[in-house]
Amino acid sequence: MSAAGTKQDNRGKFNPIRIKICGLRDVATIRAMNGLAFDEMGFIFAASKRQVSPELARTLIEEARKLRLPEDKAPLTVGVFVNPSLQELQSVLAVAPLDVIQLHGDESPQFCAQVRETLNAQVWKVFSVKDSQGDDAGGASRLEGYAGVVDGFLIDTAGGGTGQTFAWHVIDRYMEAASAIRVPLYVAGGLHPDNVVDLVSQYAPSGVDVSSGVETDGLKDIQKIRLFVERVRSV
Repeated sequence: MSAAGTKQDNRGKFNPIRIKICGLRDVATIRAMNGLAFDEMGFIFAASKRQVSPELARTLIEEARKLRLPEDKAPLTVGVFVNPSLQELQSVLAVAPLDVIQLHGDESPQFCAQVRETLNAQVWKVFSVKDSQGDDAGGASRLEGYAGVVDGFLIDTAGGGTGQTFAWHVIDRYMEAASAIRVPLYVAGGLHPDNVVDLVSQYAPSGVDVSSGVETDGLKDIQKIRLFVERVRSV
């Protein structure tokens, strides 16, 4: 694997870019992902055509924990929320024991710290890039306020779940800001098997996140999931 397809961690060693498959909703797809070299799977609790109930998420998490990926590990399970209350998160996690809480709204650093401490889960904060032309003035500077209170950042096309890319040239600014506070940065937004190699080769983010790009007719397509993972790992 070339340096372009890896990220450098805080100890100066190179690790593979992490892969998150998001928007999962059925047991069959999860079972078919056994053995694939991905790292996280996401379940959407915010209003969405991919939304799952806590009860369904619990079943999916049970299946996820049966998987064995390379290095004999199970994937981390990530719950996607938009401006939840702490009570909502507590209620969901009481049913569905997620490893990571991914926050897509206007959540403050103080709220992120409270969630992290109260629920004993990782917290990832998502930031939207404003438009496809990169109208993102001051965007990367937002990350600094979350130093010490989140475990990961993710940047996505404004609106989330649009299937559209943003102007990738802003990634460097976000990577620099995330690296300064020693937090990994994932990139989402319109990724699919035919463009992810370009992203990874040019920018080598800490991780990539895909949902609609591995679907056919609105349903997860295991062949597209396999191809996406294989192409990231081939760089």
